Amino acid sequence: MKPKVDAQRSMTKPNRSLHARLGRLGSSSTFVGYLFVAPILILMGIWFYYPLIQSFIYSLQDISFLNPDAAKFVGLGNYIEIVKDKDFWTALSHSALLTVVAVPLQALIALVIAVNLNKVKRMKGVFRTLYYMPYITSTIAVTTVFMYLFMQHDGIVTKALVWLGFPDISWYADVKYALPFLMILTIWTYVGFYMVVYLGGLQTIPNDIYEAGRVDGANGWQQFWRLTVPMLKPVTFLVIMSGIINVMQLFDQPYALARNGSLGSPAGATSTIVTYFYSQAFSYNRSGYGSAAAFIIFAIIITLSMLQKRFIREEI
Repeated sequence: MKPKVDAQRSMTKPNRSLHARLGRLGSSSTFVGYLFVAPILILMGIWFYYPLIQSFIYSLQDISFLNPDAAKFVGLGNYIEIVKDKDFWTALSHSALLTVVAVPLQALIALVIAVNLNKVKRMKGVFRTLYYMPYITSTIAVTTVFMYLFMQHDGIVTKALVWLGFPDISWYADVKYALPFLMILTIWTYVGFYMVVYLGGLQTIPNDIYEAGRVDGANGWQQFWRLTVPMLKPVTFLVIMSGIINVMQLFDQPYALARNGSLGSPAGATSTIVTYFYSQAFSYNRSGYGSAAAFIIFAIIITLSMLQKRFIREEI
């Protein structure tokens, strides 16, 4: 009888130790933390990481969604073809020009508006809402209204610009003025959002700093340049990085300007790197080629983010 009892005890000991380990694991704060974040990790894996990996696999293939079974592995062939494509460099130059011009201008305008609005005592919420409205309004609607404002002969803005010496044309339909029109539209759309971000940053600056500056004889401009701007450097980093990402992903405005025509109309003057990717992937059914273009966009944004962070040298 003893051997049987010993065998039963030897079988129950591992079970008890296993239950004990599971019990300790269940009571562990680390396990509970992972348990709470597990749903979002699973969803991110399904909706983000899996498509990202799948898209990278597509970028190495000559594949079309219309006939995925006929996919051929081409390695870096899609990337090499993109680098040799003049349309890609045209679209990239437009995105770069929008980044260099629109992003600093909208950050500067937003900062100036925020600083002045922060001094307002009454109806601050009303003005803040009015400036913020273009950002939450439909992009297609805003673009359509701007097209009417910049229309030949009848546009209100066009008439004012003619008085200043500009030609009487529809800016959005002219090859020379279509890209400046897109810049103005982009700045108008996003400046209200960045103004709110700057307002939040201004609330974190203690008034004691400005009082000390006034005691030292600093005027309004010196307080703005030597106190406000340095204290808002992390916020400025956030605004510029967000602006770069938004401009590099610009699609809705050029799509609305195309008016059911080819993206980048007129004559490719408003093409961006995202419209290039969209045209290749969906208009020409070159899914692998479009995926390669999307990864190039991703690489450019990551590179710009790292360079910007190195220059600013501020951690948010």
